[in-house]
Amino acid sequence: MKLLFTIFLFISAIAAAQDLGHLPSSQLKGNFIDFAPDNLGNLYVLTNDYQLKKFSVKGDSMGVFNNVKRYGKLTTINASNPLRTILYYKDFRTVLVLDRLLNDVNTIDLRKLNIFQVKAVAPAYDNSIWVFDEQESKLKKVGEDGKLLSETADLRLVLDEAPLPQKIFDQNGFVYLYDPSKGIFIFDYYGALKNRIALIDWKNLQVLGNNIVGIKDGKILSYKTGTLEISETPVPEFIVNSKDLHITPVGIYVMDSTGVSLYSFSGY
Repeated sequence: MKLLFTIFLFISAIAAAQDLGHLPSSQLKGNFIDFAPDNLGNLYVLTNDYQLKKFSVKGDSMGVFNNVKRYGKLTTINASNPLRTILYYKDFRTVLVLDRLLNDVNTIDLRKLNIFQVKAVAPAYDNSIWVFDEQESKLKKVGEDGKLLSETADLRLVLDEAPLPQKIFDQNGFVYLYDPSKGIFIFDYYGALKNRIALIDWKNLQVLGNNIVGIKDGKILSYKTGTLEISETPVPEFIVNSKDLHITPVGIYVMDSTGVSLYSFSGY
């Protein structure tokens, strides 16, 4: 309930931001390629010279990872766990695990498990990795030692049309797979499909507790699992048209040509 109230306050603040001069509550200046926030408000940015840098809520440097291009182009940064940052390289089917200071602590080569087609990876609750194997149409859990721990049945045999997820989330005892063209698929930790929700073409989708939020048609949409209601609130055009954004319980992080800014409900 507290998280839902937080999201309500945050959305109201963002809607009002257009009348408040678009002033962010904090900003990290620079020209960045990509970024991700963690659950403590720390910020991870990929610079133009391919350094991954971590900054605290106050803007203090907390770590630098210089070997970003080891496996070619970095596909995704997942910093949802402040203690473990997950870097995924799609071209090499390789996952790098960094610690809280951005030291390289583990490398997982998915090819050794005969996994060759993967868009989405994410950290699991127990420090393993969720991977969706598109070739076999299975959600798989891979341990830190690179061994396969579990997998679902072939989803082509279970569903009328199997998903090709772009994002995976591990939240509140469930695993969420999001395919923008088919919606969100919710599994338990044993691989059983629990629900399917037709949230189509949501951008920047995030799972925050029991709430699923995203951007569509210039609005922030919020869906509470277990209900049939979707709330929507218009957002300023500069947020919708930004290079990238992340919705979090504390606000919305927006990346543009000047850097990364946080627009939060605090102070409004």
